[in-house]
Amino acid sequence: MKLLQFRHTYDPECTLGSLYAGDALHCFTLEDANRLALGFDKIKKKTAIPVGVYQVVMSYSPKFQRTMPLILDVKGFTYVRYHIGNDDEDTEGCPLVGTTLRKGRLIGSRIAFEALRTLIAAEERTNGVLLEVVDGLFPAQVKTRCEGVWLGDGRRTPAGGV
Repeated sequence: MKLLQFRHTYDPECTLGSLYAGDALHCFTLEDANRLALGFDKIKKKTAIPVGVYQVVMSYSPKFQRTMPLILDVKGFTYVRYHIGNDDEDTEGCPLVGTTLRKGRLIGSRIAFEALRTLIAAEERTNGVLLEVVDGLFPAQVKTRCEGVWLGDGRRTPAGGV
């Protein structure tokens, strides 16, 4: 299975995006500021991961005391995991997930995380999971997938997602 994490909203403190599983919008993402894309140096636990293609596996996290999605081989980063949180103070350099974006915050993080964890665990056993992280402003192939979904205004959660 391929996941696509498309970053679409940039702020000095955070980066907002949409996470697709195949062609379906699965949930929304929130990361730290996208400093690397702007040519700035990485600040530990305050910088979004670089664009690229990564393998995602389920593994036990001693910090969170549970099995969670781990994004492998992120250059300059260690232990990058999707996890629960609501704003840039919760990221610690990792992407957060939620069902709704509202004013630079995620809503429904626990629901989105459990759905993503279940999806990745099932797909990892059969097909493996690749994640592509991209920056941009709604290329045609992503805009088509988002028609009818109000991104970022909190009025509607992802259709067909969590």
